[in-house]
Amino acid sequence: MSSPSKRREMDLMKLMMSDYKVEMINDGMQEFYVDFHGPSDSKSLCPYHGGVWRIRVELPDAYPYKSPSIGFVNKIYHPNVDEMSGSVCLDVINQTWSPMFDLVNVFEVFLPQLLLYPNPSDPLNGEAAALMMRDRAAYEQRVKEYREKYAKPEDIGATAKDKSSDEELSEDESDSGDEQVVGQADP
Repeated sequence: MSSPSKRREMDLMKLMMSDYKVEMINDGMQEFYVDFHGPSDSKSLCPYHGGVWRIRVELPDAYPYKSPSIGFVNKIYHPNVDEMSGSVCLDVINQTWSPMFDLVNVFEVFLPQLLLYPNPSDPLNGEAAALMMRDRAAYEQRVKEYREKYAKPEDIGATAKDKSSDEELSEDESDSGDEQVVGQADP
């Protein structure tokens, strides 16, 4: 049986060869970002379809015997994802992980299943869970609003913090631009 470090390397290479954009966080192979595209469902269009989320992955020293830590970097509206931290509540990652699973399973099976079939009875985001149970159409509309605001493919490199500071900067620039025009008009 191969060592955990060899398995980490093999799984990471397999993930990169599966057309996922992977960005290493540091020199090691234990922390990295993966760009994850929202799934589509042939029966009905998934409200996450078309969005791209940056997922932070941390592999513990004991990987694959211990599950990876997975979290959304940009905001997503989902009952099983903490809106502030991006932490994911997913049984297969948190409780029933097996060394038979690999990183490709996480991105091709586990995360798409999480987005296609949210579990509002085990929420990390109580507001999303309540809205989903009370009014599915309103929930899906909120998901689409978040997808449009936080998960545009062209914005995937920017974190939610960077995005909000960019918006504030833009507003400040337009305000200061207005003041300059007014100041120049009154010599």
